[in-house]
Amino acid sequence: MKSSGAKYGITLSSLSMPGQRNPSARSPRSREAPAAFAAVTERVEAYFAGEAVEFDFDYNAVGTAFQQRVWRSLEDIPYGTTTTYGALAETLGVPRADVRALGAAIGANPLLLVRPCHRVIGADGSMRGYAAGIDRKVALLTLEGALAPTLI
Repeated sequence: MKSSGAKYGITLSSLSMPGQRNPSARSPRSREAPAAFAAVTERVEAYFAGEAVEFDFDYNAVGTAFQQRVWRSLEDIPYGTTTTYGALAETLGVPRADVRALGAAIGANPLLLVRPCHRVIGADGSMRGYAAGIDRKVALLTLEGALAPTLI
């Protein structure tokens, strides 16, 4: 979690993509305020322009203590690289028997891109689940240079 929202006056709690499986629900109290999210929009647009972006705006997402621990660890995976579910579990001290719980926590990440869950892949290099779809996961990793572009 970043700071309390003081830097830009807002705190992002969710970032999803169109067609995403189980996106975070909007609060009934929320309202459209594009200007309030200008810094977020700027960073996301820079990311999709191929820049290695630091998401330095304030964010906070609600989850269990285990989910929070897993989500924080995603922030340590550098741009342009990947890690595996097993390696992440080892880093966090998660027993092998609980790797599925780790995968479920990753899958519940409400801050796509900001907490880069797309950088976690199978031990054999295979693309495992991604809430925004495997095609998007491949596209994001290709954009970052972690995967070579495929020619069709």
